[in-house]
Amino acid sequence: MTDRPPAPQQPDPWRSFRGVMAGTLILEAIVVLLALPVVSFSDGGFTAGSGGFLIGFAVVLVLLCGMQGRPWALWVNLGLQFVLIAGFLLDAAIGFIGVVFAAVWGLIVYLRAEVRRREQRGLLPGQQRGTEE
Repeated sequence: MTDRPPAPQQPDPWRSFRGVMAGTLILEAIVVLLALPVVSFSDGGFTAGSGGFLIGFAVVLVLLCGMQGRPWALWVNLGLQFVLIAGFLLDAAIGFIGVVFAAVWGLIVYLRAEVRRREQRGLLPGQQRGTEE
């Protein structure tokens, strides 16, 4: 008997996509924490409310990195941006970060729809038959 080598595993586009979402959350957490010195030099200064909000929000972002495989994760990520935009009540810099990352997450939602559309049509590179046999 001849042992046939196992067929190569097809790339999973959703695994890569989850990695992009987790990486975006980490970058957002870093930016949120970098807002601490900005808030401390602003008009209102660093308060327990603004500091607690920023640090707590960064912790939530990091914890969500492990949840990106869940079907609801993208919508939670997008919803958190509205919480961050509400940070305008504490400091304008916090709200500005929310607006910027809301645009980033909006782009990610669009890219998700595009990957899904291409997957349904069989247009992803992993779904193409190779010319070499």
